[in-house]
Amino acid sequence: MKTKIFKIKGKFMMGDRLKHFTRELKATSEEDIKEKIYSEFGSKHHINRNQVQIHDIQEISAKDVQDPLIKALKKE
Repeated sequence: MKTKIFKIKGKFMMGDRLKHFTRELKATSEEDIKEKIYSEFGSKHHINRNQVQIHDIQEISAKDVQDPLIKALKKE
């Protein structure tokens, strides 16, 4: 399967406050993206899935990528 680049926007609980996030990730589908987001936030911030709110997932073109790591990966 071909990987696509997605932009994900949402909020997560940091202590007693909601913090906004925007991420760009590569995956094969929106379901993969959701799993990656939940896994990453659980690992880095030690929070449960129900503390992460994903509001928007959009597929973006390679020229619209802002994240330098994803830009480097798209050249592969």
